[in-house]
Amino acid sequence: MSIKIGSRTALVVQVVVWAGLMASPVRGQTPDAATIEKGRAVYEYWCATCHSAGPGMPGTAALSAKYKDGSRPAVLAERSDLTPQTLKFFVRNGVSVMPFFRKTEVSDADLDAITAYLTRNRSK
Repeated sequence: MSIKIGSRTALVVQVVVWAGLMASPVRGQTPDAATIEKGRAVYEYWCATCHSAGPGMPGTAALSAKYKDGSRPAVLAERSDLTPQTLKFFVRNGVSVMPFFRKTEVSDADLDAITAYLTRNRSK
């Protein structure tokens, strides 16, 4: 059986996103304010260029098109459904035109802080 690389990649991404959306947050570990603030700063440095509110933001535009039904906000910092697993997957692997980020660019500690910032409003 032959599967196209593009189809396989799309399937893997869908499975990982689904698994990430279904996963519950780690219990008993609420990030402190300093970690969330560090995450905001790292997010502003690495992610906000594409994922902020405003015209011309390619990441926000792509998510706006994906969620044109209004089911989710296009601005990542406004989302409440993101999981650490999903965020870490996309940062390390990239998706569509979003590049992946190496550990030499966004360290594991910085990635943990970004996920703390972006999941601070997560629905329980």
